[in-house]
Amino acid sequence: MVNLFARVEDRPTPKAVYNWRVYACAIVAATAAIMIGYDSAFIGTSMALASFKNEFGLAHKTSKEFAAISANIVSTYQGGCFFGSLVGYPLGQILGRRIGLFISALVFVLGAGVMLAADGARGLGPIYGGRIVAGLGIGAASNLTPLYISEIAPPAIRGQLVGMYELGWQIGGLVGFWINYGVSENIPSSHKQWLIPFAVQLIPGALFAIGIPFFNLCYIRKLQAEDAYIINEMNEIDVQVEHDRTAVGEGFWAPFRQVFGKGFLFRRMLITTSLFIWQNGTGINAINYYSYTIFKSLGITGTNTSLLTTGVFGVIKTALALVWCFVIIDKFGRRGILLVGAVGGAISMFAIGAYNKIQNPAAHPTPNLPPGGKAAMFFFYLWTAFYAVSWNGTPWVVNSEAFPGAVRQVTQCFAATSNWLWNFVISRATPTMFLNMGHSGYGVYLFFATMQVLSVPYICFLLPETRNIPLEEMDRLFAQRNVWNANKIVMAELRREHELGAKNPAYLKPESGSLEEVEDVKEHQEVA
Repeated sequence: MVNLFARVEDRPTPKAVYNWRVYACAIVAATAAIMIGYDSAFIGTSMALASFKNEFGLAHKTSKEFAAISANIVSTYQGGCFFGSLVGYPLGQILGRRIGLFISALVFVLGAGVMLAADGARGLGPIYGGRIVAGLGIGAASNLTPLYISEIAPPAIRGQLVGMYELGWQIGGLVGFWINYGVSENIPSSHKQWLIPFAVQLIPGALFAIGIPFFNLCYIRKLQAEDAYIINEMNEIDVQVEHDRTAVGEGFWAPFRQVFGKGFLFRRMLITTSLFIWQNGTGINAINYYSYTIFKSLGITGTNTSLLTTGVFGVIKTALALVWCFVIIDKFGRRGILLVGAVGGAISMFAIGAYNKIQNPAAHPTPNLPPGGKAAMFFFYLWTAFYAVSWNGTPWVVNSEAFPGAVRQVTQCFAATSNWLWNFVISRATPTMFLNMGHSGYGVYLFFATMQVLSVPYICFLLPETRNIPLEEMDRLFAQRNVWNANKIVMAELRREHELGAKNPAYLKPESGSLEEVEDVKEHQEVA
């Protein structure tokens, strides 16, 4: 019988390493993602509230005018996140990961507070300004959080712990999807009704700032400093730091020169950061930010009905994110689940697009969905399931673990920047796409389906499986010419090296059977 919770280790690991402390540190750091997920869910549904539209004079805008304003409100946040992700590099490089995360939390709380000053008299200005400031804090945190978690995580549960970041995103989204349904059902249409969802942002922001962990490695591993595992881990870190200092050099710009000056590192960064093109190409952020528009295109009528349907979407996504985090990501790896998610998601989107093309449900809304509409909703939730267990957080995991420590701060910076760039593009374009890409937006669904199909060859031919590979051995993994079997080759080499090293401490290299691959890596390192 397959043990879904079995851990594949690169070396013998004491059970104490897998303790509550390392999980607690990851969970607290991942609180940053709760703020991101909450915003992605609540802002679109807040704009759908009649109280919000009436207060800011949006109720009588044309479809084109309202689409432009909606895009502005949503995209100012992504714009702030884009620049914040760049600021995250100097914060982490100069002040360290933990202090950088703390500053990010304070900036977010400031921006969230500014948004609360908006009303009918002041207009949308405080919301625009506050969202830019909050975005700066979130962008920096999205850079630093996966980096921090990956560096404290034991290799066998690294995917699971970095997955906490995505799990936090989904929990925030779940609350964000349901908060507006709750206020619409229980609070009369008023200034207070739409203000409460904006104010709730302050809760995860404050918890994040208060809870940033400040612990050392021995405490996190729950081992004494004299333990062989701690000594071995510290030795590997020291060796890697010395190698990085020799190969990369010292100084603020040295990692940039290394990444952009070494072809194999730059190519790797292009491969991993481009995952966010495909992630946003699934359609996730179009659905997150404009769920009301999505369900209206399927013929669902009424604000409360759309909010309820959106809440169900959030429940499915969050529940399956738990399965992804605790069962799938470290058991089945990264690449395989991306492929499954892409194929399943494409089929689902093609089905929805075909239904909207044939039936044009937005032009014929009914209180009760016809059989075809129910089938379209089934495929929408099926798409949600495929996405939640694959593209949901896997790109973050891959980017957090694919590079040596000396350049990881830079590559993670560009990963976060790539995410927010494509997030901005999709969030800005979605309202216009639904206005111009066919009746009931059928062309939008076909576009997202096609993007998922195109991601398949990208994953097959360019991305090696990173599961269970120690961070210090990622150069060796990406140097393999056989991309599809690279993980198996490197894991076999590592086990053999540890076995022979235990018998003979002077052992320096594996047997000749895999010498060709190892020498290929060494050649790259010597060039570096």
